Amino acid sequence: MRLIALPEFPLVEPGDDLAAIIQTSLARGSLFLEDGDLLVIAQKVVSKAEDRYVYLNRVEVGERAAQLALEVDKDPRLVQVILDQSNVVVAQRQGVLIVEHRLGYVHANAGIDQSNITSDEQNPRVLLLPENPDLSANALVRKLKTSPDQQLSVIINDSAGRAWRNGSAGFAIGTSGLVALENMIGDRDLFGREMQVTEVAIADELAAAASFLMGQAGESAPVVLVKGANLIPSSEGSGALIRARDRDLFR
Repeated sequence: MRLIALPEFPLVEPGDDLAAIIQTSLARGSLFLEDGDLLVIAQKVVSKAEDRYVYLNRVEVGERAAQLALEVDKDPRLVQVILDQSNVVVAQRQGVLIVEHRLGYVHANAGIDQSNITSDEQNPRVLLLPENPDLSANALVRKLKTSPDQQLSVIINDSAGRAWRNGSAGFAIGTSGLVALENMIGDRDLFGREMQVTEVAIADELAAAASFLMGQAGESAPVVLVKGANLIPSSEGSGALIRARDRDLFR
């Protein structure tokens, strides 16, 4: 399997045709989309193209957000935006606010981003996740396919901390064209023992691998082409990766 960061990827602005920018970057690197290829795309560029910005000066802060902001020492306007994007607050402490995003993901600050975006100190803005990352991934697949029967997959990735480990890692928030979670229950291991609970988060593993090339600071490599992953085609999206609340031992 090969992972290739697309070269000289430009800054993305609201309304940009992200698929066209990807095609230009592929051509610049003499790269071609072949049957079975995968593109892993950073959430941030998808959100920018979809104009998912919120200006904090326009946010009306409610009583709950004002109180919670004092408890976690965050800008009340930002806390209000986090609550607006969330189903429930999962955990909190000074400087940390973990929530369940309204799409089901559990991570800090509802995935709202303030890094690597232009923002005026007098009129600060933040960047939300895409409205529906699976639909965004589907749209990119449709635009980027070179033929109707081509097997092409897209993962939209973000980064987050994990309950058992220090540090952040890439994970999938949207998928199109591949099985995101491979169920291996009933398969046999090397010694013939039947697997009882094993499921493999294929999309998350690939999202993390691509995230290593993308970097977390100023690398400017938000799209990674993956060749040779031997993915199982699917139209199901990323929903299988989200653990139901009643099965989550950390909530």
